[in-house]
Amino acid sequence: MSKKVMSDLQKRESVDLVIITIVTFIVLGFYIGFQSQFTRFANNQNIHIILRTTVMAFMQFGVAGLGISIVSFFRRESFSSYRLQKKGALKSILISILACVPYLIFKFSTGQIKSYLPFQSVWMTREVLSAGFPSNLVGMLIISVAWGFFEGFNYAVISEKLNIRYPSSKKWLNWGAIVCGIMCLLIHGMIGVTPIDIIHAITVFIIIYGMLLAKDITRNAWGCVFIFVFLWNAL
Repeated sequence: MSKKVMSDLQKRESVDLVIITIVTFIVLGFYIGFQSQFTRFANNQNIHIILRTTVMAFMQFGVAGLGISIVSFFRRESFSSYRLQKKGALKSILISILACVPYLIFKFSTGQIKSYLPFQSVWMTREVLSAGFPSNLVGMLIISVAWGFFEGFNYAVISEKLNIRYPSSKKWLNWGAIVCGIMCLLIHGMIGVTPIDIIHAITVFIIIYGMLLAKDITRNAWGCVFIFVFLWNAL
C-alpha cells in the first residue's frame, strides 16, 4: 500500500516539476526576447522608481516563484508545508551560513569584496535607497520579496519535489540539491574554464547544496531564504 501511495506521489511531483519548468522557461524566454526593452525601461529615470522596480520584480518572480506558486495554489499546499516554520529556523540559518564560508574566503582572497549591501547587484537597489521615504521602504520590500524570499524559496520547493521524485538512500547524496546547484550555475552564467571561474563555480555550488542539505537536516527552509536575502547579490 505504501509503495503505491509513494508511486502516486512521485507521479504528482513529476507533473509539478514539468509545470514549474514550463512556466519558468516561458517567462525566461519572454524576458530574453525583449531584454533590450526591459533594460531601457529599468534604467529610464523618467519613470517612477517604484513602477520600474515592480515590473522588473514581476519578471524575476516569473522566473523564480510563479511556477511554484501556481503549483501550490492548485495543489492547495501552503508555503509552510515546504518547511517554512519556526522550529529549526535558527539551526537552518546557521548551517546555511557555514556553507557560505568557502565562497567568502574565495571572494576575500581574490579581492572581490568591496562593500556589503543586500541586493546591491540588483539594478534598482541603490536608486531605491536614495528615493526617500516611503518609496525606499516600498521599493526595498518589493526587492526583498522578489530577489530574496522567492528566489531562495524557489530552490527549496524544487529541491523538495526532486527528492520525492528521485529519492536517495544516502544522507549526503541529495539529488534535489545537486540539480538546483547546477541550475543556479547555468542560470547565472557561472560556468567558466579558467581556474578562478571553476573555483568560483564550486563555491557557489557549495552554497546551494549546503543550504538545501541544511533544509533537509533541520526540516526548515528559512536558511535558503536567509542566504538570498542577506548574502546573494550582497557582495
